[in-house]
Amino acid sequence: MTGRTVGMTLGKYAPLHHGHQQVIELALAECDQVIVMIYDCPETTNVPLPVRAEWIRQLYPQVEVVEAWDGPLEVGDAPEIMQMHDRYIVKMLGDQGITHFYSSEFYGDHVSRALGAVNRQVDPQRTTTPISATAIREDAYFNRQFLHPVVYRDLIANIVLLGAPSTGKTTLAAALAAELNTVWMPEYGREYWDAHQSERRLTPEQLVEIAVGHLEREETLLLEANRFLFTDTNALTTYVFSHYYHGAAAAKLAEYADRCGSRYDLTLLCDTDIPYDDTWDRSGDANRQVMQAQIKADLAMRKIPYWTVRGTLEERVEQVKGALAHFVKYQNPVDFNLKRDADERLR
Repeated sequence: MTGRTVGMTLGKYAPLHHGHQQVIELALAECDQVIVMIYDCPETTNVPLPVRAEWIRQLYPQVEVVEAWDGPLEVGDAPEIMQMHDRYIVKMLGDQGITHFYSSEFYGDHVSRALGAVNRQVDPQRTTTPISATAIREDAYFNRQFLHPVVYRDLIANIVLLGAPSTGKTTLAAALAAELNTVWMPEYGREYWDAHQSERRLTPEQLVEIAVGHLEREETLLLEANRFLFTDTNALTTYVFSHYYHGAAAAKLAEYADRCGSRYDLTLLCDTDIPYDDTWDRSGDANRQVMQAQIKADLAMRKIPYWTVRGTLEERVEQVKGALAHFVKYQNPVDFNLKRDADERLR
C-alpha cells in the first residue's frame, strides 16, 4: 500500500468475538489509521452500546471507535436497506478519507463502493474462526473459547450474597452453583481470617488485603462461570466489619466498598431466620442481629436495591431460581422486579 491508508470496519459486536478481532487486527496491520463503527442494537442484545464500545477501546486503544446511536436497525440485502446503510455511513464517515473497508460479510461490496474504498474481505467462509455472534448469544459458556476474557466477564451476572455471620450465605452460594451448573466465589475473608487473625481480630490494613484478595479471585472465577457467578460476601461486608470492630475503615477499603454498587448485578440479603451456628470464630446471635441491621443500613445509604431470601435452604434455592428465571443482565432492575412480583402473585 502506498500513501496514507485509513481502514474501516463496522458491526454490532454483540458480542465482540475472535472473528471480529481478526478483522480489526488485519486492518491495524495494513492501515495507518483504523476506524470502527459500532451500532446500537437493543433488538439484538441487552449489552449496552458503551459496554461493547469499551471492549474495543480496551483491547485496541489505537483504534478510533465511533458509536452509531442513530444507525439504521434494519438489516438485509434489499436495495433500499443497503442504500439506507450506505447513506448513513457516508454521512458519518464520508469525510474521513477511508481507503479500505474490512468485513467478512456481503455488505462489504456495497459499503466499499459507497465509500470509494477497497473491499477487503476477511475470512468470509469463517474457516479461521467458525463462529457467529448469534451462536454465542445462544450459549456464551459453550462458545467461550471464541471470546476474549474482557468480553466474557461482562456477559456473566455477578450475584452477591450478603448477610451477617451465620445467615447461610456460603451454603446457599454453593447450592445455587451446583443447581445452576456454575461456580461460586467463597468468602476470601474467612480463609484470610483463619490464617492471620490474632486474638480473633484483624487490623484495618488486613481488612484492605481481604478486599483486594477477594476481588482478584472473583475476577478469575468470572471467567469460569456459566451465566451466573454466586459471590459469598463482598467489600461492603468487610467495610461494615471494619466499622463494627474498629469504629472506622481505611480509605482504600471505603473505595472498594463504593465500587460494589455498580459491580454486582443482583444483591441477595440472607435473612437471620435460621438457627445461629455458634462456632468459636463468631461473636454470638446478638451481634449477628446488630451486624445484619448495619448491613441493611449500609445498603440503604448507598441506595443499593436488594432482595431478602428466607426459609430453609431448599426454600431459598427455589426463591432465587424463580427470580433468576426473569433476570437478564443489563436490563432495567425495575422491570425485573415487576416481572418477579407478577410471577409470585400467580403462584
